[in-house]
Amino acid sequence: MPRIDRYILSQLLTLFGFFALVLVSVYWINRAVSLFDDLLSDGQTALVVLEFTALTLPIVISVVLPVAAFVASAYGTNRLTNESELVAMQAMGLSPWRLARPVLVFGVFVGILVAVLVHGLVPMARTRLAERQTEIAENVTAQFLRPGEFQYPAEGVTLFIRETASDGRLLDLFIEDARDPDDQTVYTSEEALVVRTETGPVLVLLRGMSQNLEWRNGKRRLSVTRFSEFSYDIGAMFAASDRRGRDLREYSTWRLLAPDRELLNATEVTAGEARREAHERLAQPLLSPIAAMIGFAALLIGGFSRFGVWRQVIGAILLLILVQFMANAAANQVGSNPELWPLLYFPAMVGALICLALLWLAARPRPLRRNRHGGEAA
Repeated sequence: MPRIDRYILSQLLTLFGFFALVLVSVYWINRAVSLFDDLLSDGQTALVVLEFTALTLPIVISVVLPVAAFVASAYGTNRLTNESELVAMQAMGLSPWRLARPVLVFGVFVGILVAVLVHGLVPMARTRLAERQTEIAENVTAQFLRPGEFQYPAEGVTLFIRETASDGRLLDLFIEDARDPDDQTVYTSEEALVVRTETGPVLVLLRGMSQNLEWRNGKRRLSVTRFSEFSYDIGAMFAASDRRGRDLREYSTWRLLAPDRELLNATEVTAGEARREAHERLAQPLLSPIAAMIGFAALLIGGFSRFGVWRQVIGAILLLILVQFMANAAANQVGSNPELWPLLYFPAMVGALICLALLWLAARPRPLRRNRHGGEAA
């Protein structure tokens, strides 16, 4: 690679690292604050909060990198212009097409990073995140069995525990099961134990009473039963919390392109929806070179101005917003009709045409302007 290309590429990579770090930090801190409140309120430790925020990092980075590439390209081009380095390069005979080569290499490099994330690290992070969420949801003692407050582990179920003994026994327990309005039951017991089974956690109630209120033939019927030991299955309350394998984003791109029956049954989607997710991943890295090239080519339009290149910067931002708007619109259309998945590649094609048009305008000779005295001015 020629020295000029290496110089421009090194400048872009340095700026890209800085802006990516800043943007990722802002997004990550914002995400970490919400996770901190949710997890600590459920009785989790700071290490669990740190693990969850770390698992969200690949997702955040995959979203931030194209934006960081655009900002680095635009800022780097503006700095090269202000320091007259870009003017010197053009005076040496380097055309905008030639100067765009290191920028394109930079954009392809960012696109490769995004591809590694969306095809590898992000699905792995989502899978691990679902596993940890399920493990925490199944941790009944930490999440739901908190003494001294009414809790609602499932819709229609109310749970209250007066105190938890040092040996793990639950003292003075109250459960109201009103999931079936026509068959409601209230359980009370002096003590209870949490027992792990293959189907999930089970509460063993000791020395208690159950009161069942049942509607039958338009009449209410109340029955009271006293027991010395009774098992209450609470595993069903947490079945809906098992998120493992239920999200398409947890599977590899290869499996989504050719979905099998196991995947479709686990996620409860059609084969077209699975392929749509795969093509969204394939199309996402293509926007990174487009963002970098727009940030570079838009700033080459127009001549020197003492007021700077703010108009070109605004134009570049608007063009990037236009490409992103088309990407969102295409995703919405494909979401309603998965058979339209080729539309996902349309924004990248339009963005490439915009970059070519900007470079063509930048390479076109500018006509000389005549001043009011009849002379010519550059």
